[in-house]
Amino acid sequence: MDSFIQSHEATLRLGAFLSIFAAMALWELRAPRQVLAVSKVRRWSANLGLVVLNTLLLRLLFPVAAVGLAATAATQGWGLLNQLALPTGVEILLAVIALDLAIWAQHVFFHAVPALWRLHRVHHADLDYDLTTGARFHPLEILLSMLIKFAAILVLGPAVVAVLLFEVILNGMALFNHGNVRLPERLDRRLRQLLVTPDMHRVHHSVAADEANSNFGFNLSLWDRMFGTYRGQPRGGHQGMTLGIDDYRDPRQVSGLPGMLLLPFRGAVTDYAINRRAWKTPEDGE
Repeated sequence: MDSFIQSHEATLRLGAFLSIFAAMALWELRAPRQVLAVSKVRRWSANLGLVVLNTLLLRLLFPVAAVGLAATAATQGWGLLNQLALPTGVEILLAVIALDLAIWAQHVFFHAVPALWRLHRVHHADLDYDLTTGARFHPLEILLSMLIKFAAILVLGPAVVAVLLFEVILNGMALFNHGNVRLPERLDRRLRQLLVTPDMHRVHHSVAADEANSNFGFNLSLWDRMFGTYRGQPRGGHQGMTLGIDDYRDPRQVSGLPGMLLLPFRGAVTDYAINRRAWKTPEDGE
């Protein structure tokens, strides 16, 4: 089974990505949550251009990929789970939960550390919010994220199938909870007791710093509830909220591929990162 997964990892992940992408794109087309402000052709070509570039870089620099490292860890007996004799189902469940926590913590650090926020603000600078936002990350952030994931795999020692399952879930949930869609209120309320919904994560993309520094989860919602970073709704409602970053409103800067690649090297990082929880309106002053 492990050898099959290693041999077909790219195909399995691509198939899952394209299937979920197509389903979410159709949902957004039929029932959009918000009216988009920027040309979809312009945004999608830039956001998906980043996906292609990032995929090529990862395959070039990390040909083994995460599942290959998990297989090596299993062979060498590295990692906590490789030291325990657990039922397969329990081991897979624990691995997926632990990896999800690691990604949540990574997301918090990318907001908390100014140098990392420079990279991560490419994701937040999108002036609109749809499924392509969920795949919009600067190449340097993608490379750092892969190294962090490698470290988590070496420490944890998850099974190969658990790593593949987590990768598929993470990519699929990123497309889902960045979707420009709306769930029925009762369903959203029940679903977000366990999972991150589009309305829950959209709050995280608010221009308001205190709202952007909440709801860090991509998959499980329990981490934000557990660590006090959960926020139910934006103060102005989903139709009234402004998306993006306050200092970067020019579509030429943030909605085109060259501008997105250069964005981490522009301007200063002052008080937008997580060390500032309060949000002051212009009327409040400094």
